[in-house]
Amino acid sequence: MAEGQFPGTRLRRNRRTPWLRAMVRESTLLPSNLIWPVFVTAGPEAEPIATLPGIVRHPLDALPALAREAASLGIPAIALFPSTPADRRSDDGREALNPDNLVCRAVRTIKDATDAIGVMTDVALDPYTTHGHDGLVDRKGRVRNDATVEVLVGQALNQVAAGADIVAPSDMMDGRVAAIRRALEAAGHHDTHLMAYSAKYASSFYGPFRDAVGASAHLRGDKSGYQMDPANVREALREVALDIAEGADSVMVKPGLPCLDVVRAVAERFDVPVFAYCVSGEYAMVEAAVAAGMLDRGRVVPELLLGFRRAGAAGILTYHAPWMARALRA
Repeated sequence: MAEGQFPGTRLRRNRRTPWLRAMVRESTLLPSNLIWPVFVTAGPEAEPIATLPGIVRHPLDALPALAREAASLGIPAIALFPSTPADRRSDDGREALNPDNLVCRAVRTIKDATDAIGVMTDVALDPYTTHGHDGLVDRKGRVRNDATVEVLVGQALNQVAAGADIVAPSDMMDGRVAAIRRALEAAGHHDTHLMAYSAKYASSFYGPFRDAVGASAHLRGDKSGYQMDPANVREALREVALDIAEGADSVMVKPGLPCLDVVRAVAERFDVPVFAYCVSGEYAMVEAAVAAGMLDRGRVVPELLLGFRRAGAAGILTYHAPWMARALRA
């Protein structure tokens, strides 16, 4: 009998019982691998989001209980995304610099209530602009890179002053990581974690998210001029390399499920934590299939999220975070 061949080698031996499968399992999924994206409204009540079944925009006074719930479940951080009122939007997105804007109030509300959980904030202008783009636009509708970076620096400093632990630029402007890092250091924010959305693709899976932050109705054109072409992997590696060189503490790949090959390539190439975003369209697809009786959430969601971990993601932003954390603790 040749070494390593059947019947001497039977790989099914390691699959025979639950305890054996657990003992040889290569990848694990824990609550500490999850980040919970949370939408915030200026209104007094929770607002259901039609394209994100089961997800709501939370009023400010609901955030302390939500943060304590996350901490009790072992989820280490919440990522905040504001639904800015229409009358606070402008072409230049100046509400992003308002120290009393919705996201800054949300950060303070959580931090005043508990220190048991990290707070992550999104650095981009699309929740604040009347045109729905992540940056400033010229008269021809083109996003201006360098002028946008200046505003993003102010936005990041504004969020950190409110108490944000992690700032996450998702805008995909060139040079913004270096500019934000310099500004943080100059302002004495030496310990602020900078998670760069380094490989953010111009994806069709973002639609429900844009509905949630109120950007869908405002967006003029698309974002292909600054977000990445979904066809490219080598370009993603260049983006990641640049962001690390500019001072990123961790990097993000977005969307998640269509880009697991990119997550793997980044994780194998670079020695920084790699995060992936299981985005709104992915969540909505799962929930639609569950509602139709086509999939079992209890089986599908763990398999999906474990796939991110298997690809090399240190952590996953997912709207299923509280559900998954409860399931893991059951």
